[in-house]
Amino acid sequence: MWESYKKGFLIHLELEKSLSPNTIEAYSLDLGKLIQFIEIMQKKVGPNELKLADLQAYVKWIAELGMSERSQSRIISGIKAFYKYCLQEEIVRQDPTELLSAPKLKKALPDTLTFEEIEALIAKIDQSKPEGVRNKSMMETLYSCGLRVTELINLRRSHLYLDIGFVRVIGKGDKERLIPIGSDAIKHLQIYLQEIRTKQVEKKGNEDVVFLNRRGSKLSRIMVFYIIKDLAIKAEIKKTISPHTFRHSFATHLVEGGADLRAVQEMLGHESITTTEIYTHLDRNFLRDTLNRFHPGFKNK
Repeated sequence: MWESYKKGFLIHLELEKSLSPNTIEAYSLDLGKLIQFIEIMQKKVGPNELKLADLQAYVKWIAELGMSERSQSRIISGIKAFYKYCLQEEIVRQDPTELLSAPKLKKALPDTLTFEEIEALIAKIDQSKPEGVRNKSMMETLYSCGLRVTELINLRRSHLYLDIGFVRVIGKGDKERLIPIGSDAIKHLQIYLQEIRTKQVEKKGNEDVVFLNRRGSKLSRIMVFYIIKDLAIKAEIKKTISPHTFRHSFATHLVEGGADLRAVQEMLGHESITTTEIYTHLDRNFLRDTLNRFHPGFKNK
């Protein structure tokens, strides 16, 4: 019973919502957990018979499994999306998730790198090796454009408009956006493309991919994480660093420099301006620190 509703929901996400395969898979797994709970509780009920109390018991169950508050919130969001679909398709008459609350998340400000730290990290790349030339190009592009790691590894040669200083990126939900790319990143991309990439033998299906591994395949997300972690160790940077740190740093440096928040939202590919607004909190910290360091009225206080 539930499997047929689940299948319809996933088709709805793909065809009507145009979500990416990874996002749809996440929804599938999360809804699967609810179905598993119903089976464990030996409840022979469909979506229309499930009550708020049942869902609250489910939330308690996943919390007791040791899931983080963020994971709990994501799962609850998925259930709410499923019931919204069920209402739309008239599978249910009432939405039992209306009063279902998610745990309140602590808003942790992301770690960022200073421009000097980014330069120090990139300086540790050994460019005497082909993969070093590639890594230099990747890091410059990651910081210059504020890309997600998935956007970086999926970057296409046919999407590079380096002559006019833009790259086309496929973001979440297969949404495209054009992002300006800086002169340093363009220079190192061109070096990599001309001196390394043209000499590589591509595996079938990877002919248009920009960044390849030694075997001629697209780089994995894990490989990019590993490259950055290794560089951070060599640069003796103690912060928690990942590819996303470059994205956070890109946005923070823009906001600190006075960039319009809407422009930052557009470049990051955020659907909502609320997501981008976290960088205004970072900016306030920067302003306070600046005042403490340079304003006579704030010194020694």
